[in-house]
Amino acid sequence: MAVHPVKRAFKYRFYPSDVQAAELLRTFGCVRKVYNLALAARSEAWARRERVNYHATSAMLTAWKKTEELAFLNEVSSVPLQQTLRHLNCAFANFFARRAKYPRFKSRKTSRKSAEYTASGFRFRDGTLTLAKMADPLDIVWSRPLPEGAKPSTVTVSQDPAGHWFVSILCEDPSVTPLPATDAAIGIDVGLHHLLTLSSGEKVANPRHERRDRVRLARAQRELSRKAKGSANRDKARRRVAKVHARIADRRRDLLHQVTTRLVRENQTLVIEDLTVTNMVKNHTLARAISDAGWREFRSMLEYKAAWYGREVIAVDRFFPSTRLCSGCGSVRDRLPLSVRTWTCGTCGTAHDRDVNAANNLLAAGLAASVCGAGVRTPNEMIFEVVGSLRER
Repeated sequence: MAVHPVKRAFKYRFYPSDVQAAELLRTFGCVRKVYNLALAARSEAWARRERVNYHATSAMLTAWKKTEELAFLNEVSSVPLQQTLRHLNCAFANFFARRAKYPRFKSRKTSRKSAEYTASGFRFRDGTLTLAKMADPLDIVWSRPLPEGAKPSTVTVSQDPAGHWFVSILCEDPSVTPLPATDAAIGIDVGLHHLLTLSSGEKVANPRHERRDRVRLARAQRELSRKAKGSANRDKARRRVAKVHARIADRRRDLLHQVTTRLVRENQTLVIEDLTVTNMVKNHTLARAISDAGWREFRSMLEYKAAWYGREVIAVDRFFPSTRLCSGCGSVRDRLPLSVRTWTCGTCGTAHDRDVNAANNLLAAGLAASVCGAGVRTPNEMIFEVVGSLRER
């Protein structure tokens, strides 16, 4: 069976000239305008029970460009405009498949500023990247090399709220191949006291990046609140706040990349808990700490890296009582408050570290699900399977 090369995005910082920055900002605005026009047209058609697809919106775009009101759309490359129509079509496909909510209109202030170029919209030659409608190549900081002989299929240019410019280059990476199979398996319990606790007993400290920069963030936010709305000083203060947030996010992402890469390389099977982070952050007492831990991003990284390297990630049912289940005898405790970090089983007398016990139970539950089949058992049925596997161990 042939293994197809993995398509991987390489993201770099770049510094546009004034002319390039003006062209890109104009492109971002046109992309947002076309997306909103197409969304409005599809919503109106849906209300009339008419079907509008990508080809119909593409024909609409051609007509819009011929009008006096929207003639400015001709000033930017047509490639990002066509791509935003494809993105909208994908958003509707996800909505109808019940994978996402109904598409929303893009806002000039809050929506991500980005534009995607396909191969016809850029030129990549001799290590330089030139976008359509631009005379000079982008001044990119090549912090790491692209794969040898890389042929980019798409290029996405974006600007974050802090004003930093980034280019993401998507290309095939032949260096990403399945790792040699191993018998190693690990249970992973995410938490706040420790970021991760492994069934091996190892604990990964939670650096609490947001807490470390909380004073700096609070100061920047106070300065922002004192600036007059709509003023240039307020925009400068907003960028200072965004830079602190970007610093926190970069540190968090760097740690998660290091941890997930190591776990995937060392283990064939990785078992995690299927947490609903969206619901958990509704707890206002813990929302800030949960968001700072980055559980959702951790799972996303773990899953796509496992797919790259031929590993398996198993998500155990969120209602499985991994913390309250004794990994020694299988008895289940009625209650276990978050403040209790260690406890002793009343049935067998085994002393447990709360998080290590949960990681062990997740590993046993994941292996049981892998052998017996997952997705159709109740939590009680899963407990019986886990108890059996624990006794065998």
